[in-house]
This record gives sequence, structure tokens and C-alpha cells, in this order.
Amino acid sequence: MRLMQKTIAEINGLDRDIMSQAQAHQYNLTKPRGSLGRLEELAVKICGIRRELHPQLKKKRVIVFAGDHGVVEEGVSAYPKEVSAQMVLNFLNGGAGINQIARVVGAEVQVVDIGVDYDFPELKGLLKRKVAKGTKNFTREPAMRIDETIHAIETGIELADSSAKDGISLIAGGDMGIGNTTPASALFCAYLGLSADEVVGPGTGITPETLKHKIDVVNRALQKHRDAFSDPLKTLSALGGLEIAGLAGLYLGAVKNRLVALVDGFIASSAALSAIKLCPLVKEHLIFSHLSEERGHRIALETMGVKPLLNLEMRLGEGTGACLAMALVDAALACHNQMATFQSAGVSDRK
Repeated sequence: MRLMQKTIAEINGLDRDIMSQAQAHQYNLTKPRGSLGRLEELAVKICGIRRELHPQLKKKRVIVFAGDHGVVEEGVSAYPKEVSAQMVLNFLNGGAGINQIARVVGAEVQVVDIGVDYDFPELKGLLKRKVAKGTKNFTREPAMRIDETIHAIETGIELADSSAKDGISLIAGGDMGIGNTTPASALFCAYLGLSADEVVGPGTGITPETLKHKIDVVNRALQKHRDAFSDPLKTLSALGGLEIAGLAGLYLGAVKNRLVALVDGFIASSAALSAIKLCPLVKEHLIFSHLSEERGHRIALETMGVKPLLNLEMRLGEGTGACLAMALVDAALACHNQMATFQSAGVSDRK
């Protein structure tokens, strides 16, 4: 049995018994019931993920997957594809947004070349896991072969497995890939039955004329590959990206290992949706960190039936929103684990 199938077979749902106990504990803390809002909900869910009444999440990691996209040749991005490789170097040098936010919340950053169209030398901190030098132009042919897609997914699973062995308990995925809002948009359309007009946005800041062209590009891809849409793996292969498939594998592996997994923005959500389509149980485990400013993210999340924690009008990617949400996780668990109960504090409970 392949690693992907083995991982999916080992995935189980949340521990509802522990969650019931955690909810009862929340009711006994020195506060009006529900007064911490979604922080209470978050703490109870994490108890169910970890199968612990008082979980301690001591080590954090964000894994940034980088890959290039053949569809960039259609002129759908404001930036040339060379920026993907340049940004990988920026991550390694500590100069990107994700580096700063990760440092603030105490998370380690790992950078993975899973599909950049560039031959990196041996560089400190770079995980070289290249499946291919970018994807193909999906307006002409599938973005990836099935074996490439599985390879990328299993790379993500392996990184989740190694994170669990390293003692990581809180994990996030990030992305870097010029043009990747185009495949992410196509995946949302194919998986959720949404239209390109609803989902496709400006990405890194294209002009209104280029946006119309980008919508047309997505529509052409959807028309060309529509026969694949009954199979989630074939859909991901036809329309996705290597970093998106890697992220999907990371989520599968994180859920199998009962790590607390935070989903970032638009790109990461398309990867999370891919993982959910491969294994529906994944959905109840994942924590969607923030609402991206990218136009289609809101309707995609609403259609998926999930609610993000934050709305800061961000659209950077890299795992930045997910890293910010780590602070909320810390706060939720601090209250859950360290607040006094009515009995221990000698405070009268509600009548």
C-alpha cells in the first residue's frame, strides 16, 4: 500500500468524549459561559484533535512549499516566474514576512523546494524535494501527471511525519509560487461547482484587463479537464500545483499524527480542500486561520462550511495568516489550562 493510501486509512475523527469533558471544564472556569467566544470553541476542538483534556503545544513549525506554474506563460501574473526562486532565497535569508511573524510567535520555518524551475545549490535550511521543475500549462495539458501528484502529496505526508517525530504539535503550511492563485481558483471551481467569475481575483495585483484574461484562462482549463472532476486526485493533477499537492499531503499527514494544523489563505485553502476531497474526515480537524482578501476566498470557505479565525485583509500567503493564528491557539489553551475554576478560586457560580 502506498504512503498516501496508508495515511488516509489511518485517519480518524475528533475525540468527542474528550471534547465533552473539555466543554464541561470550560463551563467551570471563572467566566460567564461562552464569554471567550471562539477561543473556547478553539480550545475544545484542540482537545479533540490531541485526545487530551489539557493539551500542551510546545513546538511550532511552518513549512513553506515552493513551486512554479506552467500557466504563467499565459500572462496571468503581475510578476515573472523567476520571483519564485528569488523568494525562496529570501525565506532562507530571513527577509520575508513569514520569517518575521514566525519569529514573533515562536515558530520554526522550513522551506521546501518541491517544484521550483531553478536548480538551487546546497543551501542551509533548504529542503530539496523537487518533484519536477514546475507544472505544465493546464490550458493545454494536465498540470501534473498522476505519479507527480502522488509524489508531491507523499512528500507533504513525510514532512508531517518527520515533524511529529521532532516533537512538533502545532503546524502550519505556507506557499510560494508565482501564478498560483490561478490553479487554486480552478480547483475551487472544480471541487465546489463555483464559477470562475465568482472565484478568480487579482492575485498579486493584475490590471482589470488581465483579470478578465485570467478568468478566461481558468474557464478554458475547466472546460478542457472537466472529465477529471469526478475523481479528486485526477482533478488535483489536472488543475493544481506541486506546492498545492505538497500542502494537501502535509494536512493529511498532520491529521493522521493528530497535530494541530492551521490552514493559511487562498492557496492553502485550495490544498486543504484537495485533502478533504481525498479524505473527508480531514475537514473536522483543520483550523482555517484567516479570510484572505483574494476575492474568491470568502465564497469558497462559505461553500465548504468553514469559518476562519481572523479577517485582517491579508493576501500574502507564505503561511503568514496561519502563523498569526498560532497566537490565538496559545491564548485559547492558556485560558483553558490555566484559568481558575469557580471552586478553586472560591467564586460563586451562576444560579
